Order: sequence, then structure tokens, then C-alpha cells
Amino acid sequence: MKLAFYGSSLLSSYWNGAATYYRGLLRALAARGFDITFYEPDAFGRQQHRDIAPPAWCRVVVYEASEAAAARVAAEAAEADIVVKASGVGFADDLLLACVLQACRADAVALFWDVDAPATLAELQAAPEHPLRRALGRIDAVLTYGGGEPVVAAYRALGARACHPIYNALDPETHHPVTAEPRFAADLAFLGNRLPDREARVEAFFLEPAAALPDARFLLGGSGWDDKPVTANVRYIGHVPTADHNAFNATPKAVLNVSRDSMAANGFSPATRVFEAAGAGACLLTDHWDGIELFLKPDEEVLVARDGQDVAAIMDQLAEEHARAIGRRALARVLAEHTYDHRAMEADRIMRALHAAKSRDAAE
Repeated sequence: MKLAFYGSSLLSSYWNGAATYYRGLLRALAARGFDITFYEPDAFGRQQHRDIAPPAWCRVVVYEASEAAAARVAAEAAEADIVVKASGVGFADDLLLACVLQACRADAVALFWDVDAPATLAELQAAPEHPLRRALGRIDAVLTYGGGEPVVAAYRALGARACHPIYNALDPETHHPVTAEPRFAADLAFLGNRLPDREARVEAFFLEPAAALPDARFLLGGSGWDDKPVTANVRYIGHVPTADHNAFNATPKAVLNVSRDSMAANGFSPATRVFEAAGAGACLLTDHWDGIELFLKPDEEVLVARDGQDVAAIMDQLAEEHARAIGRRALARVLAEHTYDHRAMEADRIMRALHAAKSRDAAE
């Protein structure tokens, strides 16, 4: 089964939070027999900051960030049985969607894969003439990397034929326990790019607790924080490539997850770092969001804070052995229930059912 996937980037995680999701899920789908081509634009300096070489399990086509090049690669959708246009490709998204749908064969499945559903839905709900909103009736299904029933209901209300969450998960080959490295030593570490709809929550859940615990060590990783005022006990290390994620997660006493505003408000949207940290055996401390108990059990497999005061109180009392025990239990849980093999099984079932139905319709 040929799968054409148009996304932001498979090769680079630079300003690209979806990279881990794409890599884990598509590698697992390739193992289930999918012949995958991933199309990504040469944009935002990502090709100059590649984390991985083109993998053996997927053909990667990097195209120039021009409308002509986008239209040219979109035409190759005609060769695929399953065609995916992801959200947030980052260049000419509306044009790419229109061209991909035009090229898609009558017997092929056309999917929109939303890796930021709360933000996308807010945009669509505010713009009745949005190109994606107008195209939903021509798309066989929307897949999302989170959101649960609220996102499903919202997409259906906008005219989507079907919507299925395919949640983030763990790729054990990429994220796993490693030996601690002194350069990542800290009591609490946070990794995330500086984004407008995350910054205030990072201030509340990370920087304010750091100010409240001057004797504790805080480690901040991710792009864009260079000029952010921080207290003396916060060490900023900039972009952390995928190859360093395991050591970044495995070394500190605890690792913090801070949801973006829209994901926290919507719930049922675990970030990739939740599973990356658990996969490395880290003690994960997360801000509260609805649905977390579907993935990790609070107080036993994850620590949950409702505000920065909770973070400070938890870190003030957290013992090393207790943190390690939480990390061990989290690792066991995600390996048992939340790997990309589990997610690929679900996505495979959905896509093959849709393809069988489209093939029958085209033959009639």
C-alpha cells in the first residue's frame, strides 16, 4: 500500500515539534507493509539542522519552498493509495491541500492529519470560508494526534466525514533509558520551543517555581529562550537535538511537561515529550489536563501540578528514590500500552478500511 505523506519535516526536529510523532508512527506503519514517501519543504532552516539521515524505511522528498515546487510534488499524490496532507507544513499549506486533493485518485484515500487540532479548530471556527473547512467534505477522514472526543465532535460539526485521534506515543528504538550525563544535571528540566501560546504557562510552571526554590537547579532547553529573563538557578542550553533527548530526560531528578494553552484547555492531548520522558525512565511532572489518566496514573506513574505553587511544593519534597520509582513505573506503562506500534495498528486498521470502501465505490 503506497502512502504519500505531506508534512513539515521528517528529517529535522528544528522548530518542528511533530518530528518525533512522524518518525515513530511512520516507521511503525512501514513495518506493517506501507510503502511511504514523505514530502517536506526546504524551509525554516530545518535542512541545515537535520537530526537524522533519510531512513531506509521511508523515501523522503525535500522540495524548494516555492509554489511551483509545492504543486509539482503534490501531483505525485496520484501515485499513492493513501494520501495525507498534514497540518502545519509551513509553506503554501492551502495550495498544497488543493493540489493534493486534485491529484488524488478516485480509489485512493485522502486524509488530513492534524498535529495541532485545538489550534486548527480555533482557526476554522473563526473562518467559515477557510480553504480547509471548505475541503472537509472531500476528505475521507481527519486523523489527529490528540484531542479525544471534544476534537472529534468539533471536526464533525464542521463537516468532517470522520475523525479519529491517533495519539502520540513512544518509539522505544529512539527514546529509552541511558546513562546520566553531567551536562544535563538538574533538579527539574524543561524542553520546549518558545511559542506565544506556551510562554505564559512556562513562566507559571517553570520560571516562577525556579524563583521560589533558589537552591534548586533548573535546566531549560529549546529554541527561542535566549533573551528570556531567568533567575540565577536556571541554566539555558538552547536547542536540544533528538540524539540528546534521552540523556536530557534521564539525567535530572524530574522532567517537566508544559502544555500549550489550547491543548491544556481542550485536554486529551499528551505532548510527544510525555512519552519521550517516560520512555527514558524519567520522573515526569506535568501540568494538569483532562484525560491524563488515560495514559499515565497520577501520583504513581506521573506527578501532576495545577499551578506553579504545586510545582514548587512537589519539587521541594521530591526524593531521588521516589522520583526513580515513578520513572520506572511510567516506562513499564508506556511500553505495555503506548508505543507507536500500538498507534500504527489503529491507524492501519482505519486506513485499510477506508481504502477498501473507496475501492468498492470506484469499481461500481
